[in-house]
Amino acid sequence: MSAMIPWLRKEAPFPPIEAALDEPNGLLAAGGELTPERLLEAYSRGIFPWYSDGQPVLWWSPDPRTVLFVDEFKVPRSLRKVAAQHRFDIRVDTAFREVIERCAEPRSRERRTWITPTMIDAYTALHRQGHAHCVEAWDKDRLVGGLYGVAVGRVFFGESMFARKGDASKVALVHLVAILRRMDVPFIDCQQETEHLARFGARPIGRNEFAERLSRLVHSTLPALAWKDAARAEPLP
Repeated sequence: MSAMIPWLRKEAPFPPIEAALDEPNGLLAAGGELTPERLLEAYSRGIFPWYSDGQPVLWWSPDPRTVLFVDEFKVPRSLRKVAAQHRFDIRVDTAFREVIERCAEPRSRERRTWITPTMIDAYTALHRQGHAHCVEAWDKDRLVGGLYGVAVGRVFFGESMFARKGDASKVALVHLVAILRRMDVPFIDCQQETEHLARFGARPIGRNEFAERLSRLVHSTLPALAWKDAARAEPLP
């Protein structure tokens, strides 16, 4: 008999993350709306949406959870050199919707994307409220790379990145870590493990450990330093 997950009606609370399925790993609930309020509630509980166009909203909390601790961030020597050469003009929060739309474009061999039009609208609304942010890499007047995510308390939840020029998204990540370090944000939630993120030091931790860390940080008040001010931090030590 297959396991069942709850269907969330408009204002129904999320089930506890311990109720998530083992297979597929972390599937917790389905349904509900992608409002800014719902998204903030989800992230503060260690839950995120991930689904394809034509599906209902699916909510996840996998075990283990991959995180990138700021103090463990690894910068390959070649990337350190690129970042130091200032090949890209790095900007913060100047083209959020354009960044997420670029992230939504299918990769070379993919035909579908999990960043649906509804999701783009929802995260753009979250950005307008000051909870979602992007770091952009520009080549003159052309956006060539970037990333976006959600900030709740002293946690940054990374969502996606893209590059249209070599190393552009990686340099944006270097700057993101510098920003978070300056704002005393200890880690980036990377959600699921990938070889790409592992090269930078991201590693899996147990869901319970993640939830404990999250509970201490999501209600913390960030220092009085705006994202754009923090962006002036030098990206390399």
